[in-house]
Amino acid sequence: MKRSGRRLAVATTVIAMAMSLAACGGGSSGASSDGTVTIHVQAWKGGGAEPANVAEINKAFEKAHPKIKVDFEYTTADPTYTQKLQPELLGGKAGDVLMVDADKMKKWGASGYLADLSGESWASNIASDAKPFAQSDGKTLAMPMELIGIGLYANMDLLKKAGVTEVPADWPTFLADLAKVKKAGITPIALPDKSAWTGSSVFQAAGSTLVYQKNKAWDAGFLDGKTSFDPDWKGSLEQLKTLEDKGYVNWKNQLGVDEWAQGPQDFSAGKSAFWYQGAWQVSNVKKAGFPVSFAPWPGGAAGTKPNGMLFSGTMWAVNSQSQQGDAAREYVKFWSQSENLAKYLEAEHAESPFTDGTTPESTETTAFTTAFKDGRYRILPSNSWYGTASETTTGSKIQAYLLGNASAAQTLKDIQTAANAK
Repeated sequence: MKRSGRRLAVATTVIAMAMSLAACGGGSSGASSDGTVTIHVQAWKGGGAEPANVAEINKAFEKAHPKIKVDFEYTTADPTYTQKLQPELLGGKAGDVLMVDADKMKKWGASGYLADLSGESWASNIASDAKPFAQSDGKTLAMPMELIGIGLYANMDLLKKAGVTEVPADWPTFLADLAKVKKAGITPIALPDKSAWTGSSVFQAAGSTLVYQKNKAWDAGFLDGKTSFDPDWKGSLEQLKTLEDKGYVNWKNQLGVDEWAQGPQDFSAGKSAFWYQGAWQVSNVKKAGFPVSFAPWPGGAAGTKPNGMLFSGTMWAVNSQSQQGDAAREYVKFWSQSENLAKYLEAEHAESPFTDGTTPESTETTAFTTAFKDGRYRILPSNSWYGTASETTTGSKIQAYLLGNASAAQTLKDIQTAANAK
């Protein structure tokens, strides 16, 4: 009798929990009278200045799945996106399909908000070096949409005026080209760093060649306490200072220029020969009308080829509380198919994260895509020691260094402390 009573209590509790979850479950309600369901998709790409062919892919999905409608909601990127979704997830009101990155995947996955997608057909086709960014505790919690490059932009018209015919591939050539551009009366390079992103990112890009061509397993070594920033990253830090020492950039001025609004506008207006940003800006820059090239940061020794630096960018995840879980998984599966994802990659000028994926090519990104295909690349460890907090601290410490408020040794020590923080 006691055991039966216990079973009844447990059953009652489970039913109550299920009813509660159904009442506050995320996403859309049940199917319409004709069996059509609607899934709510939330993302920070697909609207505003970054349409990224999302509307086109959504339209194709609805055509292929006439019984599933997509209610797409665009929200500007962080911090706005996270500030909006965090309370929605907590209250069970978030969408069925959510755009995430490695950091959000980890945090929201640990809170139980994301469904386990390990059994999906596409999961086994994720490239081995992209897989860690989509997984947590051995489970695949998101479908990676891209590996997107961050590197050097070049205005080929301005370079031509200075007698430079191609984008430099190594550090000595880069410095020589910057000298030619300056002599021609053209601003050599723009590195806007108001939010401390550019300095930190260039530091990482330089290290992608200087550090990782010597030791591809540097990240694993760091996590095991076998490698360190000093002296391994000293050359990368010094490259930032060298640019100012030679008169090619004024860091005090650059720290007053916004990376995300003013920076792209200025480069598109032809105000500098070189600029540093992500490949997601290529489509916008092309509208300016001048020939542009996007290439890896030329940080290596004379005669060497640089490593491209990639970021594991956007991913799709399924809300574990979704009432339309099957339809949501179909949506993610559709995006994983090469012919569909290629439309997004083309707009983003990104590389495919799948072993059987197709990476679109363009004249603007030839140098970067070639490095990727040659295996000359490194993916930012945003899933381990270079998470959001570490990136932010690294940027601020590098700003202090560039303003002369900290030594190279102290800066590298501070970066290591930030990278070691849990």
